[in-house]
Amino acid sequence: MAVRFAWPSLKSVLHVDSIFAATSAGSAAVLAAGGDAVPPPFTVARIFTEIQLDSWLTLGLLLAAGLYLYGAYRLRLRGDRWPLVRTVCFLGPGLGGIAAVTLSGLGAYDTTLLSVHMVQHMALSMVSPIFLALGAPVTLALRTLPVRPRKRLLAVVHSRIAKIYSFPLVAFAIFVVNPFALYFTDLYRYTLEHAWAHELVHAHFIATGCVFFWPLLGLDPLPGRWPYPARALLMLLSVPFHTVLGLTVMQSSTLFGGDWYPSLDLAWSDPWSDQVVAGGVLWAGGEFVSVTMLAVLVVQWIKQSEREARRLDRELDRQEARERTADPATAAAPAPGAPA
Repeated sequence: MAVRFAWPSLKSVLHVDSIFAATSAGSAAVLAAGGDAVPPPFTVARIFTEIQLDSWLTLGLLLAAGLYLYGAYRLRLRGDRWPLVRTVCFLGPGLGGIAAVTLSGLGAYDTTLLSVHMVQHMALSMVSPIFLALGAPVTLALRTLPVRPRKRLLAVVHSRIAKIYSFPLVAFAIFVVNPFALYFTDLYRYTLEHAWAHELVHAHFIATGCVFFWPLLGLDPLPGRWPYPARALLMLLSVPFHTVLGLTVMQSSTLFGGDWYPSLDLAWSDPWSDQVVAGGVLWAGGEFVSVTMLAVLVVQWIKQSEREARRLDRELDRQEARERTADPATAAAPAPGAPA
């Protein structure tokens, strides 16, 4: 099982090891982004055997998970309740989803197969951000931080930049335009040739997904949040987006990344067939996630309506009680059936 532990400062050492391993085998192995040797034929088993823990992302995910668990623990110590489902969402499909597509064997093939990269694209931009938002980390931080850091966090959440980027139409435009700007320009080829740019794209996918889904499905207090009917409409508008993108990829007469994939000269993979699979991943995955999240939004809408109805009922009960107290005649009148 190829599990690697190393700090980013030792990345060059790992690259030298990869090159040495490739040349010592007597084969002219092509080097992928960052200098790593192209891996052997992709199989499901390699997702679990080609684990790579040699990036700062590992440390970042562990730190985020630790801070979240510590916050939930602090609440429990003082007797407050934090919903378990939020913790599961944040740590499981949220942070765990990021780790599954970047630190597992999928990460070892993300510059070798376009279809694998598209799986990463879907997970990082649509799946993980949704569950990170449902984990409500900002709310958890606001309930556990001391006064000063809490005020600073609130200032960031309500800053002008946050209001602009979290405005649903702006977030929707960023979410839709970014993939076309990446895949239909030379930028994608550049990310294949440079490891730092490829990792930056991963971070960008996560940020883009968070900016789009947090105001729509998130539970944290964000400024300028739209009412549920408007959110549902925007979610509906996002459904055909990945269909168009996926079909465009499948029907493209040019290979994405230029001659990058053909230059790998893989006997076990055809770049054209793999690009069709990649388009199918975008199409089917985008449709499934969008429709599922629309259903989640509708459920949130129904629950919010029920909470609002209960709140109105309580307010009416209080108002009736105040009126009975304020009217002496009503207060002094005997109850029906009571002796005079």
